[in-house]
Amino acid sequence: MRRDFCDGVGIARLLNATLVLPKFEVAAYWNESSGFGDVFDVDYFIEQMSGYVQVVKELPPAVASKEPFRVDCSKRKGQFDYVESVLPSLLEHQYISITPAMSQRRDRYPLYAKAAHCQACYKALRLTKYLEKKGSELLQAIPKPFLSLHLRFEPDMVAYSQCQYSGLSATSMAAIEAARGDRKPLTGEVAQIWRNRGKCPLTPNETALVLQALSISTDTNIYLAAGDGLMELEGFTSVYTNVVTKSSLLSDRDFNSLHGNTKAALDYYVSINSDYYIATFFGNMDKMVAAMRAVDGVYKSLFLSRRAFATLTSKGIRGEKLMDELWKTHRDDFVMSRGYALSDCFCEFQL
Repeated sequence: MRRDFCDGVGIARLLNATLVLPKFEVAAYWNESSGFGDVFDVDYFIEQMSGYVQVVKELPPAVASKEPFRVDCSKRKGQFDYVESVLPSLLEHQYISITPAMSQRRDRYPLYAKAAHCQACYKALRLTKYLEKKGSELLQAIPKPFLSLHLRFEPDMVAYSQCQYSGLSATSMAAIEAARGDRKPLTGEVAQIWRNRGKCPLTPNETALVLQALSISTDTNIYLAAGDGLMELEGFTSVYTNVVTKSSLLSDRDFNSLHGNTKAALDYYVSINSDYYIATFFGNMDKMVAAMRAVDGVYKSLFLSRRAFATLTSKGIRGEKLMDELWKTHRDDFVMSRGYALSDCFCEFQL
């Protein structure tokens, strides 16, 4: 949602439009309805965006009773252009809602739109004072130095990947099946090709093996940045024993007051301020965390290679040989901290 909102700022500037603070549509993920102001400091955002994009908290009375004209840009193919395809709808209807299109890359934006996008991403979006306070309390409670690990192995993610796993508990398999819906797992040669392309999430047990291959000591202090539905966690904590989480560090009252968005926001806050950051997935949060760490001059970030793990194990490589090959695969990234994704404007503007 943070990524889409940053994109929305760039698009608003591109179209010379006023931006209305969005309502988060998150029920499908976390069954809750927190708003923009529950996560981000609204007044600070509006102040920081002054001169880039006009932002309003509420719709003006003239259009408040209307439903926005919906423009779905996400399914467009080819080189999609907002000015050509969306601006006519904005001029006609005055009030539109959009879903950002991945097919128009940000590097095609004119400089003024890139500047607005980057101002939003790197300067204007900060958490509420309450969340920053709780994030600071978490940081103080975590033993130092520590590694923040974004571990992704939730039922919906595994179901969406269409990957099959052997050796999972009956509870995990039931949770995955319940989340599958129409997404049936791939089978046969297609399944192996898919896995070798790095499309299958690493299990906690596989993650522990990769970290050991990178010579990360099993007594390392690790903050686990993960959702409540993480499966097979004992496969990791049986190897890495100094693991802490939000729920183990916050009081029951504080933890129970949080929702999906605010829990994710705390993981984000701790991760950008951690001594080291490792992710098992190349997702939006991972890209944003690594980008913000780079902005702050912290480069000890690493994305684990699911493709390398799958390719090596499919060849029957095991034991010390597998550990050695995994080290070689990650060595340059681990030392040089390659793999993080910065918006191109990071290098173009002094904001």
